[in-house]
This record gives sequence, C-alpha cells and structure tokens, in this order.
Amino acid sequence: MTAALSVDSLWKIFGTRADKIIGTPDAELSRADLKAKTNCVVGVKDVSFEVAPGEVFVVMGLSGSGKSTLVRLLTRLIEPTSGTVSLNGMDITSASASQLRDVRRKQVSMVFQHFGLLPHRQVIDNVAYGLEVRGVSKKERRAKASEIVELVGLQGYEKSYPDQLSGGMQQRVGLARALAGDPEMLLFDEPFSALDPLIRRDMQNEVIRLHRELGKTMVFITHDLAEALKLGDRIMILRDGEIVQIGTPDEVVAQPADDYVKDFVSEVPKAHVLTLKWVMREPRPGESMDGPALPVSTIVRHAARAAIASEAPIRVMDGDTMVGVVDEEDIMRVVVAEEEQ
Repeated sequence: MTAALSVDSLWKIFGTRADKIIGTPDAELSRADLKAKTNCVVGVKDVSFEVAPGEVFVVMGLSGSGKSTLVRLLTRLIEPTSGTVSLNGMDITSASASQLRDVRRKQVSMVFQHFGLLPHRQVIDNVAYGLEVRGVSKKERRAKASEIVELVGLQGYEKSYPDQLSGGMQQRVGLARALAGDPEMLLFDEPFSALDPLIRRDMQNEVIRLHRELGKTMVFITHDLAEALKLGDRIMILRDGEIVQIGTPDEVVAQPADDYVKDFVSEVPKAHVLTLKWVMREPRPGESMDGPALPVSTIVRHAARAAIASEAPIRVMDGDTMVGVVDEEDIMRVVVAEEEQ
C-alpha cells in the first residue's frame, strides 16, 4: 500500500548558505553550536517517516522542537533545504506552483491554532470559503457547507458571525472549513492549545469521532503528551528538530527511547495507556485456561473488571493464537507501581 505521506531525509536550516551545511561536519553540531559557528538555525534535521492511509499520526515536542516547522514543510508553506515529501506518491518537493495550489486546495487541508475566520462572513460562508476559491457554484457550496456544519455540530449557527461564537465553536468552524473540500489529509497545528481544558477535551473527542466516521489521514501537532496519547495511532517525538522516538502510545510509555522521553511519560497513568501486551506472562503449570479471552491490544484498565470477575486468568489473544495470560495480580502491579511513583 502506498503511504499517504512519506518524508525522507528532510532538512530545514534557516540562514544564509544553509544548503552548504548538509553533508559537512557542521551538520552534526548541536543546534546551539551550529548557531554560534554559522549563524544558521536548524529547524528540522534529517527527518524520515511514513504515515499510512487513514492513520492519525501525532508529532509532539516542546516549544522549539521543530514540529510546527515540519508541518509547514509538508505542503511547502516553508521550502525545505533538502529531502523529499511525497503525498500519495506525488513528490511535493519538486511540484510546480500550479500543482502545489491543487494539492492545497483539494488534497490537504490545515487547521491552525488561530482560527483565521473571516469576521464579516457568517458561519456558512466561512465553511464554504475554500469551495468558493475553487469556483464551485454558490448553490453547491452552500449545500456542502450545510452538510459539514451539521457534521461538526454547528447546526443552528449557520447565520452567526465568528465574534458571536465561543472559542470552541470558532474552532469547529475552522474544522468544518477544512473538511468542506473533502481533502484526503488533514494537518492540525496545535489547534486546541488556546482553548479552555473542558472545551479542548470536547474538541479532541470531536476529532476522534470525525476520524471514526470519515477515516481521514491526519497529522496532528501538539506539545501536550496527554493529547498525543489520546489521539495518536502513532506518536513521533521531536527534540531540537530531530526524531527521538516513533511508536504507538503504549510503546512510547512502556519503552521510552531515552531519558528525554522517559521524563515526558513519567506521570502518565500507565494503566490507561499500556495494553495487555506489556503485562501478560506465560501460564504457570496447572493454571486453568478457562478464563475469558481478550485481544492483546486491550488497554490494561479496560481488562481490570474482567480479571477481577474471573477465577481463571484472562487468555490474551493475538487473533486466534493465545500469546499469554493476565490475572488480577498482574494488573494490580501496574496500578500499585503508579501509586508509588
């Protein structure tokens, strides 16, 4: 299967003669040392990854880690210094200006932290704006916008203006505008970081719901680990423009690549993230195999009730194959370890 997004050896260095740095010993310097020596700043350093069709791929890191630079490189809102980006097999880094316009209008939509709504236009016309730019007739774009407005829960607010809406509702308008053109991929650049915690949670749930219903490929940028763990099928952690780790949420929590990632995940409630894969064990001699069967991908806390209710261990299954067992004690070890942290 062709990757929805493929990034290979991508670099972005800001400064004069930046392209002369790659391939030299200077490219191996730390960000601070390179800045001191050449007055150039590394935004993204030799980054490679792929995103599968329909995947939610989260890019996270602290401020200055390069995540927002990276998302802008994907559609050449910022020009890369070196490397390639391919969308569904199309090389974006060598695309012409007209091809790029087509990609941005039809294939990829972005949702930003700052909503960028047109204050003089009603919700329905903000949602339909991208279709208007494409030249879609007013009747057709209004019909499509109405459909998307209902999809994101804004029905009844079609004729409202942005300043009449809460921050969460404004972000729903931004999300609806991104969806209206039926793009193959959605890029989110910290879209909820300015929202209140409760509204932020609601919007995260909205993204999960929309992904379940529409199956769009999503690349989601965030500095919030809880948000990354909640939304991501896989997570890529950046530091100083470099990849530190790529993995599923349970892999990142269970096997942090280094102390940097370990610090990130140190306060994560592991029973809420780890799957049975990480707590299962071999059956003991004479142990009953009459317990309930659960998939190896089951979250530990979701298995707790079944483990408590069963006298026999839970059989952990990978398809039709039993790969281990888990009992109440195995699950309690995870919970107790968290309480002792």
